[in-house]
Amino acid sequence: MDVYITSTGHFLPGDPVENDQIEEVLGYVGGKPSRLKRRILEANGIQTRHYAIDKHHRTTISNSEMASRAGQDCLDQSFLAKQQISMLSCATSQGDVVLPGFGSMVQADLDLEDIELQTSHGICSSSMMALKAAFTNLKTGEHDNALVIASELTSRLFKASRYEAAGVDKRLDFNAEFLRFMLSDGAGATLLETRPRGTCFRIDWIRGFSHADSFPVCMSVGLTQDKKENRTWQDYQTYAEAEAEGALLIRQDVRLLENIVKLGVDGFLRLVDQGLVTADQIDHLLCHYSSHYFRGKIFDMLVKSGTAVPDEKWYSNLAARGNTGCASIMIMLDEFRRTQSYKTGDVVFCMVPESGRFNTVYMKLTVAEE
Repeated sequence: MDVYITSTGHFLPGDPVENDQIEEVLGYVGGKPSRLKRRILEANGIQTRHYAIDKHHRTTISNSEMASRAGQDCLDQSFLAKQQISMLSCATSQGDVVLPGFGSMVQADLDLEDIELQTSHGICSSSMMALKAAFTNLKTGEHDNALVIASELTSRLFKASRYEAAGVDKRLDFNAEFLRFMLSDGAGATLLETRPRGTCFRIDWIRGFSHADSFPVCMSVGLTQDKKENRTWQDYQTYAEAEAEGALLIRQDVRLLENIVKLGVDGFLRLVDQGLVTADQIDHLLCHYSSHYFRGKIFDMLVKSGTAVPDEKWYSNLAARGNTGCASIMIMLDEFRRTQSYKTGDVVFCMVPESGRFNTVYMKLTVAEE
């Protein structure tokens, strides 16, 4: 049974925030401008992004509500009424509450009745895991439609007060500050059906390769700076003690980050070897790279391997929308669908690397007609 993406949607909170406004919203750690901000922004190429907090650090919209707004946007453009949805599959890195699951909160916000529910938890690739769960359910005939939503609200982790509570305002390390100028907020959604509707995207396959067995943690929340895995934020006597030790800061081990390019390209070459895709088949490449710096690295490695996809076939909205984690590929696909030119039979290849403990998910789409 074929499965199609028949509608997409997204939601971005507030007005676009330009580079010189970031610390006006997130705050100045220790009352001082960042010394690393310019260096990080020059590498990532992001010009504007969106935050779900205001300059007073008040949350303007919850993560689950952003997700429901994206889901509603997707449904508004679809051929189905909300009451017809039979499955909801959601993804996020961090919901508004520890429990219950993120999907339950989104279902309530959307007021969806009598559905099968699934929540994927992870980092960037968790959206593709949620998408594959829905795809598999439809492929096996369990459902004939599914709404898939990915949403991220990371700005709450980047308030200056978070760093000051951890005592890092005087010794703010690069690994703790790096993501502060990389990540932002937003949500994206796709609607899957077992029949084509107008011009849509047939999902040919979704494949992922995880390398958690081979690499240490690269991106985390809940571990201390030395990443002792037997000492997490829940093992302290109080949450205040965990915060003071920096266990609640989001960190990126930039020394390990370079592995993401090699592993992502290796996975692509494995798919080529398996006969699932060839570089010359690809008409449009949507790659979620967290920084423009990595785009060049990926392209160069593909050239060296003889599987390069020409530059004009790449599509990205990173500069204008920022890096919204697991929501990025959903927002990208929605804007691609609405703004780009493509024709029946075109192959759209999606690639989502994740640096948490290194996982990359790939998806091959073919443009189809009803």
